[in-house]
Amino acid sequence: MSFVIMPPIFRILLFFIVFASFSPAMAQQKKMPGKVISQFGPTYPIEYPDYSTSLSQQYKVVFDVASVPEDPSAVNKQFETVARFLNMHAAAGKSLESMEVAVVVHGQAAQNLLQDRYYLEMFGTSNPNIALIKALDENNVQIILCGQTAVHRDLSPERRLPETRIALSAMTALIQLQNEGYRLINF
Repeated sequence: MSFVIMPPIFRILLFFIVFASFSPAMAQQKKMPGKVISQFGPTYPIEYPDYSTSLSQQYKVVFDVASVPEDPSAVNKQFETVARFLNMHAAAGKSLESMEVAVVVHGQAAQNLLQDRYYLEMFGTSNPNIALIKALDENNVQIILCGQTAVHRDLSPERRLPETRIALSAMTALIQLQNEGYRLINF
């Protein structure tokens, strides 16, 4: 058996030619701003899904949010996922009235619910999540903060964003919401 030995430059060139030929058209699509929350949660349009989105079912979802980005000046991507959920379903034709959404916040993510002045004291930068939290609240997303976390991390009513509601605990809120038919989305 004989092998053809190609010079390294030809191997590299061959790799790029093969790689470029397998580039799918969908990878070239651009994200679209949302129909509900335009400044957060852009999504890709899916023109011909094989698994259709029910426009008649009531969606009741609860997002479990506990982590934060490494960079305190960055928006928490888990909050942005909630905006993306609303945006992509609205783009698919679902009405906001057919979606009930809650976010249960605990652990380190609680710091993302601090008013700007307190966030600035803690991190030396403005809270990048404020506009997103307000937009979620304006679109009837419940923002529920774990009471245990709030006390432990000194998130008194004066220090946290007014869009938040306090539960006894994140565990309590998650159990109750799931008992009310909410489906847990946990990343």
